[in-house]
Amino acid sequence: MTETTPRRRGRQLPTAEELRIWRDFIETAERLRSELASRLQSESSLSPGDYAVLLALSEAPESRMRSSELAAHIGWERSRLSHHLGRMERRGLIRREECATDNRGAEILLAPTGAEAFARSTVPHLRAVRELFVDALTPERLVTAGEIAAALRARLDGYGKE
Repeated sequence: MTETTPRRRGRQLPTAEELRIWRDFIETAERLRSELASRLQSESSLSPGDYAVLLALSEAPESRMRSSELAAHIGWERSRLSHHLGRMERRGLIRREECATDNRGAEILLAPTGAEAFARSTVPHLRAVRELFVDALTPERLVTAGEIAAALRARLDGYGKE
């Protein structure tokens, strides 16, 4: 089968070569995530979860989001986010306030300490992303990686909606 030949879509199992590529992909992605997490923690005392929350809040209008919106934005279950936010609140990174327009929900605010921690962590984290991911690929392979990520995301976004 050539690269341009359409693949049969069905319930057949992956070939040995397809499984090898899949495992390489998953294992490499996990090593990359692990190394980035380790560097983030050692350089800034933030976990990847902390960084995801702080990034979302830093980009939100007025640095605040409803907790349900934040959970959807970072792709977490609401209960997981709630526990994580409790830990972040105890460290002074975020604050929770009752929602002014809906007393059933809470708004999560980026606290000054959280904004400072995020600002301190961003440059080292982005340098690590460049070193471990961007610089490992040629410009053409980087484009291909983006296309692969987009194809996988489109597939996952459409999964179960057919």
